[in-house]
Amino acid sequence: MFDRHFGAWPKGLPHSLTPPATTLSENLAVSARRFPDKVAIHYYGTPITWAELDRATDRLAGWLHAVAGVGKGDRVLLFMQNSPQFVVGYYAILRANAVVVPVNTMSKIEELRHITEDTGASAAVIGQEMLDVVAPLTGGGPLAHIAVACYGDCIRATTDLDLPDAVAAPRRALDGAGLVTWESVMASDHPVPPLAVGLDDWCVLPFSSGTTGRPKGCLHSYRTVGFTMYGTLVWSPSGPESVSLVSLPLFHVTGMQNSMNMLIYQGSTMVMTTRWNRRTAAELIARHRVTHWRCITTMCVDLLSDPEVGTFDLSSLMAVSGGGAQMPAAIADRLHGLTGIEYLEGYGLTETMAPTHINPIGRSKRQCGGIPFFDTDARVVDPETLQELGPTEVGEIVVSGPQVFLGYWNRPDDTAAVFFERDGKRFFRTGDLGYYDDEGYFFLVDRLKRMINAAGFKVWPAEVEAMMYEHPQIQEVCIIATPDPRRGETVKAVVVPRAGPAPTAEAVQDWCRERMATYKVPAVVEFAETLPKSPTGKVQWRVLQDQENQARGTATAPAPTTRAS
Repeated sequence: MFDRHFGAWPKGLPHSLTPPATTLSENLAVSARRFPDKVAIHYYGTPITWAELDRATDRLAGWLHAVAGVGKGDRVLLFMQNSPQFVVGYYAILRANAVVVPVNTMSKIEELRHITEDTGASAAVIGQEMLDVVAPLTGGGPLAHIAVACYGDCIRATTDLDLPDAVAAPRRALDGAGLVTWESVMASDHPVPPLAVGLDDWCVLPFSSGTTGRPKGCLHSYRTVGFTMYGTLVWSPSGPESVSLVSLPLFHVTGMQNSMNMLIYQGSTMVMTTRWNRRTAAELIARHRVTHWRCITTMCVDLLSDPEVGTFDLSSLMAVSGGGAQMPAAIADRLHGLTGIEYLEGYGLTETMAPTHINPIGRSKRQCGGIPFFDTDARVVDPETLQELGPTEVGEIVVSGPQVFLGYWNRPDDTAAVFFERDGKRFFRTGDLGYYDDEGYFFLVDRLKRMINAAGFKVWPAEVEAMMYEHPQIQEVCIIATPDPRRGETVKAVVVPRAGPAPTAEAVQDWCRERMATYKVPAVVEFAETLPKSPTGKVQWRVLQDQENQARGTATAPAPTTRAS
């Protein structure tokens, strides 16, 4: 058992947890009984109570069971943007004893077809803006029953907030077999089936990003989901009176756990946005006295780049935290200067339903994933030999703990490839390269397959990006590989400049030469208005890399074949 980090363990916290035995859908029912008239969701000026949320969940669960024929273990697609209907859809699927299959809202028809066929889903709950993508799978296709929601129907009060297009859009007329309006479902009154699931039954089946091959479903039980949901609350205490800004996509595990499941368990209030808008986010924080914000680096970068951010009252914020990418020191400094808050970083994956590591409050380290979570054994191994490595040695991070998924759906070979046994434990290979220091804090270096090999020198894009964020004229940057006749491949920076006079490529390179080793300095600097991002807000480096490879006529950047160092 890796225990080097216990010296930095938060005072008063146990090393091991006994999570509650209630399932997620029971958690919603309990919060509705405890706080029936309290606001569960503020949605662009409209309050929705816990009693309303619970009642709508029952209606949809009854319809799924009685009309769509959904039963225990059946998979149901949830293809929606952030909205009150997403929360109802998620919990109604669970209340029908089925399995939630949250679908990335940027998915196109072939991606959706793959997920539908792979999971065997015959029912779905979708936002109306997804109708065109879903249409080929209806009318004799695999999806026989689809409940369709118009997000704008949840807005019952006049608002001065800037509404996203999907929320402002009027309700669409439905024309197709199996399509049912949300209003029809809410007007039905079918009985809710009895609870037939326990902690070890299937709960959620999120799909990985699919950067290599088709997306893979990561099967989680109520136990794996409940562990990190409850553990995060124990680690970073908040209560029913806390108010959280919900800006992370709920179909992704970080948003799902920290911006929905955790808040529903404790009965606190969600201030929900359907799409990220920095000005709307600042206004909502001030208007609703938001206390907690779970976000990612790119959201902080965008918010802090708003020249008028200082005019909003953000004094209610007590905690800002996240993961997904390292928080550059320059951005963390700006956040601290504006709010007095130190950004708290953590580390986790879809396969671990959020954190395997998290920074201790009051003893956090920057650009650091933190220390291993409750009951989690994390180590660093040589990616080829699986030999364990010592402090500061870079290798693949592997983890064993209660939050680790059951396996990849219908992929026994892929599942076998990412697990190995050691010391009587089942360790998951994360595919992430990192190291730990003498105190047991883990630092993420980069993805195993993202390393740039410049004439034998290993360049980790995340490290170069973090340094370049210090440049006063750079708002965002993504580092990729580009072919080089002498080095084989070298470093390219795609830069989004800050407002004002833009730097030249030569000026950026000169600045970098003063701060980093020569082989890390971008040989090519390209300027762009924006960087491609996923719905979770992460910069899609793979999209830029594929574009570069195609333009240069090269193959995908290779993975390292020797021990990382």
